[in-house]
Amino acid sequence: MSLGQNERRTSDGVIKTYIKRVSAFSPNARKYLLSIMIYGAGFGVHRILFNFFLRSLGFDETFMGLLSTVSSMTVLISALPMGYLADLLGRKFSMVVAALLTGASILLMVIFPTGAILIATNILMGIGSSLGAVVSGPFLMENSGEEERTYLFSIGSGLRMAAYSAGDWVGGYMPTWFGNLFEVSPVSSTAYAWAIGMAGVLVISAAVPRLMLRRNKLNNEERSIFAPIAFARQNPGILTKLLLPMFVTSIGAGLIMPFMNIFFSNVHNQPDPVIGTMFAWGSLAMGIGLILAPAFADRYGKIRVVVYSQAISIPFLALLGFSPFFGLSALAYFVRLTLMNMSSPVYQTFVMEQVDADSRAMVASLNSMVNSFGRAFSPVISGWMQVNYGFGPPFTGTIIMYMIAIGMYYFFFLRGKKRVM
Repeated sequence: MSLGQNERRTSDGVIKTYIKRVSAFSPNARKYLLSIMIYGAGFGVHRILFNFFLRSLGFDETFMGLLSTVSSMTVLISALPMGYLADLLGRKFSMVVAALLTGASILLMVIFPTGAILIATNILMGIGSSLGAVVSGPFLMENSGEEERTYLFSIGSGLRMAAYSAGDWVGGYMPTWFGNLFEVSPVSSTAYAWAIGMAGVLVISAAVPRLMLRRNKLNNEERSIFAPIAFARQNPGILTKLLLPMFVTSIGAGLIMPFMNIFFSNVHNQPDPVIGTMFAWGSLAMGIGLILAPAFADRYGKIRVVVYSQAISIPFLALLGFSPFFGLSALAYFVRLTLMNMSSPVYQTFVMEQVDADSRAMVASLNSMVNSFGRAFSPVISGWMQVNYGFGPPFTGTIIMYMIAIGMYYFFFLRGKKRVM
């Protein structure tokens, strides 16, 4: 048999396996996927326009960083209480409440755009985000079998990114549409407010398919408020290894990720529609990478996918931050976004598989905490550095943090092992 025939048979086998795994998704899982597509489209509009909305109101990057910190600090502080609340409410109603809180906070931001209200609504958004983040992993574990689990985690993340892509692309044009409708400038606070308000309505509507989910209640013994303490005491080593690399990554991510739209606007002088289109294509590229990730995880192992994809992304991150040419920077943005993020659901699956069912909400809470801890402080530092020194120092800090985290993944889970699932 020729080499080409072997490759063709391998490709056909991968496709058949992929279709088989996706066909095994439960009705609950399918409804959840629909809800995150709706949620993602609305949140995509919000994330592409919110910093521009703040700038139109006269706020600078330091205040933008402060809001990002407030939201992340809220996620950090509320993560463990939200994990316990998720067990009390059940996965279904926790996800409904998360969508309603997040959407309502977006609407209140644009209706009452004062400094104090913006801080308060970011706290509300942080609570909603915390509850949603804590419940999603355990919900997917409880509504999937072992064979299709990695596919469900990855496709869920991929569809979310595809929805972000649609929201980013449409969001780049919405201020122009509302500006024409109300006869105001497309970069005015009025145009931005209407666009972001529509995003809030869309996020709220994600609660509809979530209300259609079949509810899975937990047993009373799985609701102990002391479960986090007990698990941490019994499993300090594995818990530290699982969470520490994500904590370091969150520090690096907080330096740059909340400011990417400002980066392309200030450094490369690109207008809102171009940035919106870039974010849309970037989210779409990342969505494709996320959808392909489980096939790589099946072939090479989960941790190998995490280490190799993130390591390869580092040169592109450097090119993104330091290239003087917009075209090269944009290309690096797409490649880096795909590589760095395609491993996220793979590692999330790996983490959930390391703990018992009654500990998953708690571990998801701790995961949310460590991801928020770094993001809670680094955006403020980054905003100050941008105002005083530009984007060079934040990008340098991000590269260093990512390299440290990749080394941790390797030494904790991969070194000396033939294969890590």
